[in-house]
Amino acid sequence: MAIIRLLLTLQPLLFGLGFLAPLAVQIITRTGLTPPFGLTPMLAGLLVGGTLGAIANLRGSWI
Repeated sequence: MAIIRLLLTLQPLLFGLGFLAPLAVQIITRTGLTPPFGLTPMLAGLLVGGTLGAIANLRGSWI
């Protein structure tokens, strides 16, 4: 039960890493953008998705 509770509290972060990160990677790749500081598109996508998910998790809301 504790594991399920933990997964539910981390749901925004998991959504950010599981959905927003691959979406950001596809957008970066399709538009031909080059991520800053020599990052790969995958790492840049994980940073974007993880950051947005962490912010939503801390605030308790996406908006």
